[in-house]
Order: sequence, then C-alpha cells, then structure tokens
Amino acid sequence: MTKEETKAQIDALTKELQEHSYRYYVLNEPTISDYQYDMMMKGLEKLEEEYPDLASPDSPTQRVGSDLAEDYYIE
Repeated sequence: MTKEETKAQIDALTKELQEHSYRYYVLNEPTISDYQYDMMMKGLEKLEEEYPDLASPDSPTQRVGSDLAEDYYIE
C-alpha cells in the first residue's frame, strides 16, 4: 500500500469512527456493534503506529471519553 493509499484509509476510518461515535454517544442510535467499532479503532491505531506522520491530533485514537463530556463544564 502506498503512503497516499494509507492516508486515504486513515481518513476514511477516522470519518467513519467519528460518525459512529456521534450516533452512539449523542443520538443513542448505534448502527454497528461495539466489537465492530473496536476492530475499526484497532485498525486505525495500527495504521497510525506504522505511519505516525499521518496521525492527526483530532484522530479518534487521541480522544478520551464521549462527545457528551464537551457539553458539561464542572467547576
């Protein structure tokens, strides 16, 4: 796989994982199983480990918690 193909795969996985996270955490309407989500996440992690220069700071692998955490501010 070329670096360009790898970048395209990382981008596609990132977009798909972000969509599934939104459906799960915000809409409470998941369309895939937790196992399928975990397998996609592991695939993304592996690609980012092999090509760290292609990893994005906003990658789902860099997030902790749910999207709901952004809606709450605790002092």
